Amino acid sequence: MPTDSAQELTGLLRRWSDGDERSLERIVELAYPELRRVAQRCLGRERPLNTLQATAVVHEAYLRLVEIPQVHWQGRVHFFAIAAKVMRRILIEHARSAHCSKRGAGVRPINLNEALTMSAKLDSEIVRLDEALKDLAKLDPRKAQVVEMRYFGGLTSTEIASVLGVSPQSVNRDWSLAKAWLTREMTRHDARNA
Repeated sequence: MPTDSAQELTGLLRRWSDGDERSLERIVELAYPELRRVAQRCLGRERPLNTLQATAVVHEAYLRLVEIPQVHWQGRVHFFAIAAKVMRRILIEHARSAHCSKRGAGVRPINLNEALTMSAKLDSEIVRLDEALKDLAKLDPRKAQVVEMRYFGGLTSTEIASVLGVSPQSVNRDWSLAKAWLTREMTRHDARNA
């Protein structure tokens, strides 16, 4: 997002926090392209059978963001950090719902058994990632926040550092350690359930 647009978005978010409902339309206009890119990145990591569209994720995120009572937006980065949390919840809810109902309509023709097996496996991976991230949050909340903002929110190390009040180097270190921890935990889970 260009600097002028980022500054405008920060001002609009603050006015919206102060009760200016007219600011919301311009906020949507400025933030939508970036939120859509974030949603596409998140969905790009998901399974090939995913029925969820980036546009649907963004629209659902907006509906949820608008319903948050009395948020005092600190600026653009704060907005996208909260949006990352909201998008994470949407993706996890979708994965759990898909896992429970065994949805599996795919892009390429596959037989039913293959679709159900692939869908259940990949949906359960998303749910396991969420559970591992919750466990990490109990041990080290900041590392979990870094993962959430980077993976689900698409924020840069500098932006995350600004939100958390730490250096970008600390964010990069947290990111590396959190990825290793999450990989180890998910591998352990797989080994226990094999």
